[in-house]
Amino acid sequence: QVQLVESAGGVVQAGDSLRLSCQASGRTMSVYAMAWFRQAPGQSREFVASITTVDGRTSIGGFGKGRFTISREKSMNTLYLQMNALKATDTGTYYCAATHRDYCAAYGCSGAADYSFWGQGTQVTVSS
Repeated sequence: QVQLVESAGGVVQAGDSLRLSCQASGRTMSVYAMAWFRQAPGQSREFVASITTVDGRTSIGGFGKGRFTISREKSMNTLYLQMNALKATDTGTYYCAATHRDYCAAYGCSGAADYSFWGQGTQVTVSS
């Protein structure tokens, strides 16, 4: 099992920046990729970004390209999501996720079903 704990989100203004972090513990040696997803009220969970644990290969969802960056501190088992130029449409609950599925090792995975371990979620509200 892998336990994931996200940092607190917050309420920010449009155009602001915010960094989320996620602390992983447990069977982290078997994690092949980690990711961030988000979910707005009444909508399905949406892929934000992923990173592979072997070589740090990253993938960013279309809405986040040029604004969002995913990174990790391997020694501390910490995942980060740096969000810049935030928009009101970025409002939602952000979830950290991890997977033991080996097919995610090379390029990461963007499907929520590919991830077995989830954090509790943290609320990000962007006011316009």
